[in-house]
Amino acid sequence: MNRQPILTVSGLQKKFGAIQVTDDVSLTLFPGEVHALIGPNGAGKTTLINQIAGDLFPDAGTIKLLGQNVETWSMARRARAGLSRSYQINSAIKTFTALENVLLAVQARDGHNFHFLRPVLKYSHLVDRAGEFLRKVGMQDFTDVPVGQLAYGQQRLVELAMALATEPKVLLLDEPMAGLGPTETSRMVELLDTLRSQFAMLLVEHDMQAVFALADRISVLVYGRILLCDTPEAVKASPLVREAYLGEEEGSE
Repeated sequence: MNRQPILTVSGLQKKFGAIQVTDDVSLTLFPGEVHALIGPNGAGKTTLINQIAGDLFPDAGTIKLLGQNVETWSMARRARAGLSRSYQINSAIKTFTALENVLLAVQARDGHNFHFLRPVLKYSHLVDRAGEFLRKVGMQDFTDVPVGQLAYGQQRLVELAMALATEPKVLLLDEPMAGLGPTETSRMVELLDTLRSQFAMLLVEHDMQAVFALADRISVLVYGRILLCDTPEAVKASPLVREAYLGEEEGSE
């Protein structure tokens, strides 16, 4: 693995009122790596992802993408630089077809500024590229179906195709398995595994089977701080992690 990180987060802090949500968080992400971020509810995972993506600005700390500080950049500027994000809740436009949703991402990546989507459909090179991203996630047979008519798992795949259409260097995945059944989860894990060589992934996920199947390294976030960053095997074996997170999951079953 190339040991030069593609994403470096150092000393990140965010406070809402008196509540310290991220507390001196540091982590690295290497090219081709799947780095999972786990922790109990309220640990600050989504807030951390929001700061990396540009939805929120940190109170302190730095975020470097390919060695360049981006913590003051807008979300759109970070996306253009190669930092893409898929959301915990499906963000595709329900009344648009799968193809139209992916076209929005394609034209955003190319810097086009179309006022209406329909005229874009006549640009065959954009349509072809959008179709290719749908093929990558196995949704090529649903290009003309409005997203609102698709099953929930299929909607998540369309959203993933939208993220891929921005041609990211780093993909931030906020609970991609949320709301999926066992079969859909297995399919998503297999799909992400096939994509891992194309870009680095920072994966926030509650499904521990998916995490351990995909992750090269795991960071455990508890009360806004990184408790441990290590291999999946070391995280599984850690009594501290089991007490803070994995034990909670086992006890809730």
